[in-house]
Amino acid sequence: MLGLEIRHIRTKENEIYVTNLLKKYGLYDFKDKYPSELSGGMRQRVALIRTLAIRPKILLLDEAFSALDSQTRMMVTNDIYKILRAENITALIVTHDISESISMSDRVIVLTNRPARVKNIHTIDFEIQNRTPINCRKSPKFSEYFDSLWKELDVHA
Repeated sequence: MLGLEIRHIRTKENEIYVTNLLKKYGLYDFKDKYPSELSGGMRQRVALIRTLAIRPKILLLDEAFSALDSQTRMMVTNDIYKILRAENITALIVTHDISESISMSDRVIVLTNRPARVKNIHTIDFEIQNRTPINCRKSPKFSEYFDSLWKELDVHA
């Protein structure tokens, strides 16, 4: 309820909304726990729900999953993706992870080096039912998107 309190919009209606979000996404039983008592994935979902509590029109996720280990990161991106879709929230995700950008996005915007300008915008369409980041990674189109973005970034290894 922190965001609601800071914005002075902690109403009964908003409290019910947050409680329903916690129940809907399996976090209600942990509502009285401190962050240190939650797993990394649970902390990410709680942070998202805390943000959703203020009912934003657009959400900025800046390197939101970078602190997570690989397996947790894949599971959390899947969870976050499902929550964003279910709640019909538009998100702008800033990431350096090509795979994450492809699997989470409808569009990937590639920027130039500093000063950053839009270099290209890629539409991502897997044409699959029940799209999730994990399902996208299994698609043959995933490699095509990855190769295209990798070449565009002109990374020298």
